[in-house]
Amino acid sequence: MSYWYNTATGQVETDENRGQAQDVMGPYASAHEASHALQSAQQRTEKWDAEDREWNSGRSEDDADD
Repeated sequence: MSYWYNTATGQVETDENRGQAQDVMGPYASAHEASHALQSAQQRTEKWDAEDREWNSGRSEDDADD
């Protein structure tokens, strides 16, 4: 079974009661993962933004150890 986070209602949903596609994030393997969808998305976005800043500055993660 897949779980989804509905951004319109703030509720975790299953395949059986999933809302409209534009309102859901997922699928997730568990209800717990789905309930933390916004936090997970924020963390991934912050990580990607940091990687973009490094890329744009010409400095790679390998250079950070030097």
